[in-house]
Amino acid sequence: MSIKMISAAALVAVGLGACGSIVRGTTEQVSFVSVPSGAAMTTDKKYGCPITPCTLEVDRSDEFVATFTKPGYIPESIPVRTKVAGRGAASVAGNVLAGGIIGVGVDAYTGAALDHEPNPVIVTMRPAGSAGPRRRGPAPNQPGI
Repeated sequence: MSIKMISAAALVAVGLGACGSIVRGTTEQVSFVSVPSGAAMTTDKKYGCPITPCTLEVDRSDEFVATFTKPGYIPESIPVRTKVAGRGAASVAGNVLAGGIIGVGVDAYTGAALDHEPNPVIVTMRPAGSAGPRRRGPAPNQPGI
């Protein structure tokens, strides 16, 4: 095997290894947890699960709001955003170093350099009708009995 063939193979391997779309994929596992468990979770996108805890495959580029509902509890909503991840930034840098400007464009388009935050999405639900502690005794400004 010639040095040119070995060099070409190494360059291809570096180029492919640097592309986030190939290394990290365009989706990510995001977990949804409610306390207490057993809530339904829906989003303003295409995601949802009938009962928590659950884990869903989410497009890396999607940002959304997760809303948890459970009978007897106040609905809670959590925004789920994206951020450039450490490994995603390394993939972008690898694309640049390997001369893969096309790879940078592909990663930007597919969101392969992004991670969701928070992940896992955890919410503590509050019981409905529990606005505050119940008073005992006469109401304020009322004479005692």
